[in-house]
Amino acid sequence: PKMKEDHCLHAALLCLGVLCYSHGLTTEKLNHSRPSLHGHHEKGKEGQVLHRSKRGWVWNQFFVIEEYTGPDPVLVGRLHSDIDSGDGNIKYILSGEGAGIIFVIDDKSGNIHATKTLDREERAQYTLTAQAVDRNTNRPLEPPSEFIVKVQDINDNPPEFLHENYHANVPERSNVGTSVIQVTASDADDPTYGNSAKLVYSILEGQPYFSVEAQTGIIRTALPNMDREAKEEYHVVIQAKDMGGHMGGLSGTTKVTITLTDVNDNPPKFPQSVYQMSVSEAAVPGEEVGRVKAKDPDIGENGLVAYSIIDGDGMDMFEITTDYETQEGVVKLKKTLDYETKKSYSLKVEAANVHIDPKFISNGPFKDTVTVKIAVEDADEPPVFLKPSYIFEVQENAASGTVVGKVHAKDPDAANSAIRYSIDRHTDLERYFVINAEDGNIKTIKALDREEMAWHNISVFAVEVHKQHQEAKVPVAIKVVDINDNAPKFAAAYEAFVCENARSNQQFITISADDKDDSANGPRFIFSLPPEIIHNPNFTLRDNRDNTASVLVRREGFSRQKQDLYLLPIVISDGGVPPLSSTNTLTIRVCGCDSSGSLLSCNAEAYILNAGLSTGALIAILACIVILLVIVVLFVTLKRQKKEPLIVFEEEDVRENIITYDDEGGGEEDTEAFDIATLQNPDGINGFIPRKDIKPEYQYLPRPGLRPAPNSVDVDDFINTRIQEADNDPTAPPYDSIQIYGYEGRGSVAGSLSSLESATTDSDLDYDYLQNWGPRFKKLADLYGSKDTFDDDS
Repeated sequence: PKMKEDHCLHAALLCLGVLCYSHGLTTEKLNHSRPSLHGHHEKGKEGQVLHRSKRGWVWNQFFVIEEYTGPDPVLVGRLHSDIDSGDGNIKYILSGEGAGIIFVIDDKSGNIHATKTLDREERAQYTLTAQAVDRNTNRPLEPPSEFIVKVQDINDNPPEFLHENYHANVPERSNVGTSVIQVTASDADDPTYGNSAKLVYSILEGQPYFSVEAQTGIIRTALPNMDREAKEEYHVVIQAKDMGGHMGGLSGTTKVTITLTDVNDNPPKFPQSVYQMSVSEAAVPGEEVGRVKAKDPDIGENGLVAYSIIDGDGMDMFEITTDYETQEGVVKLKKTLDYETKKSYSLKVEAANVHIDPKFISNGPFKDTVTVKIAVEDADEPPVFLKPSYIFEVQENAASGTVVGKVHAKDPDAANSAIRYSIDRHTDLERYFVINAEDGNIKTIKALDREEMAWHNISVFAVEVHKQHQEAKVPVAIKVVDINDNAPKFAAAYEAFVCENARSNQQFITISADDKDDSANGPRFIFSLPPEIIHNPNFTLRDNRDNTASVLVRREGFSRQKQDLYLLPIVISDGGVPPLSSTNTLTIRVCGCDSSGSLLSCNAEAYILNAGLSTGALIAILACIVILLVIVVLFVTLKRQKKEPLIVFEEEDVRENIITYDDEGGGEEDTEAFDIATLQNPDGINGFIPRKDIKPEYQYLPRPGLRPAPNSVDVDDFINTRIQEADNDPTAPPYDSIQIYGYEGRGSVAGSLSSLESATTDSDLDYDYLQNWGPRFKKLADLYGSKDTFDDDS
């Protein structure tokens, strides 16, 4: 706070001094060098008019100090024209930047004042224009004149750094003067005026470890051999001061955090000289025994340590690896241990840096050694077989109880307990073998077949008598030795074909054999014909002595009509001891071939068909039959379609008779329920068809001898019957006669059809016959019945 008060006092005194100096300078200029905007006329002593040329005005810039806080406006300067006689007729006008707002002018005296506090850092200068005009007429007396008002700088801005906090790194043990970082500050004051913007850097905190260059702001190391392991981080405060660092200057500060980066300047060190470890003899290879760790104060890759065993009697039994996450050496078991053989081991372990800096190689070897002693602990071990696996042989078909081999295991412990043996039945599901529980002899239970299974892989358990949980397991492979117990056979189901035109001694098939026995009891195969057909007149056999044989034609001229199939027995013998043989039958078919020997047909019937009809002829005959059937179907269909109009004709009767039917159709989709009887009128069946359009004078009696047509009557018979009835009916006109209906006529028994007179006109028409039309017309018969009927109903 005291320093701040001193700075403020210094600034105030400086401003006051500059203000006084500026005021005095301005007054002197106004009094001694009053400018003229335009030249004016003067008279000489002798009355001669002298012409003065216009003088150039040197007042083209004024100065005003910034940050003035006085009670009165600051006088910037005064404008005056030589033609101004002081009578007030001239008016001064000011325009331009800040005119009327910041700068005001007395239009009579020409005095310019600044009404507001100015800040050079906001605006360094203002351009204004002055003009003298006639107060009454506003006529310009002189041309406008432009001038500049410059804001004079004072030291009112302290230096500011680009960042409030800086972070930098430098390697530990760096030489003195090593550059760390450069900090830069700026000052808003005018660098061209005085020393307000001249900065000097200094260090306030961080000595004696670091220093700073006064002019550049570069921070450098000041002490040698700074150790990161002793102190890693430093806080430095840098000051920037203006006025060249002299008294009264303003200052600003920034903080710089400097971190020492690590270098590999420290070797690894074991915290102790001997490590004690123990491991059970039952441990399996790869199991961890213990860990060692060498401490290295360096970090990152400079602190990486690799471990190795360089000496000791346990180099073959143990190994060490590096856990790079924990930087520990992991001692692991390399081979199986035996407490009864050796009870302790000693190792010499070395820890060395992975990355070594050549600049610090003189600091000594970057490695360390330690002794590791490992004690083997006794454990209750399971039995151990003398061999890791066993291989035995036994002949196939050997009698039950044949000894295959013997396995042996012992207890490695000092107690040397008795051992019991057993076979893992999961490996001998068929129970081919059995083992003696006391001596380990393996025997067969039933005969073995090599062709069924050549190898048997079983597992044998060995357990201690008194400790059933301690067991060992060993694989036993049993090979079944082959004996010659399978005769050779054809390698495939052969079927040979021989052409009718085959030549003598022509080969037509090659055969081979197969033997299930091992190669020692199988090939070579010997092929021959049985002794009874050795002189076969048709075929002969040739042994090719490569386990194959060729069948040849002995004669020419085979015929399928005489014999189309031959059976040739062939004897095959193997090379086993004793040799075995079998007789196999080869089927030979006689076939027709072309001149090149290609097969055409092997059927005897095909030869006979050549003299009769060919296949093409048969196909033509079948096609003709199909065409005839199609024609017949089309004919029947067309005939049925032609008969349909005869049936419909009666439906289109121009007389529009009401015809009753005994059954009701099933709709448009009912195409199978149609019966010809629906065309028959119930009255017509009896031979009588009444006229419905007129009232008949007498009842027509059916002719004797006519019988009702059955439901299954033929349409032709039905129509002929109807024609005969119409011809014999005197009340029915012929259908082919011309009927003229030009007028209704007189005295119609039907009366008028108009509804206008139906309510008042009594009709003499008798509608009693409607009662005979059935139940469907009962309502109509009731409406048009006789009056007596209505009277009775009422």
